Amino acid sequence: MTYIIAEPCIDIKDLSCVDVCPVDCIHTFERMLIIDPEECIDCGACEPECPVQAIFPPNDVPSEWNSYIEKNRELSEQKK
Repeated sequence: MTYIIAEPCIDIKDLSCVDVCPVDCIHTFERMLIIDPEECIDCGACEPECPVQAIFPPNDVPSEWNSYIEKNRELSEQKK
């Protein structure tokens, strides 16, 4: 499982995380950014760059945002 972008990113879409991603796996989608789980190499470079602390390893996603695990996967499928 790869990193997840959760609710704090909605309507923010700061691109700091995109700038540091070595594999360009972070994409703009609707009101937020998403991480494509098939492209992400789990390097963690994006997490500390997020100004709103919206990026989490899957095991650290706060329980109130667990739905974003599936949402990231679904949205990444739609972009293809």
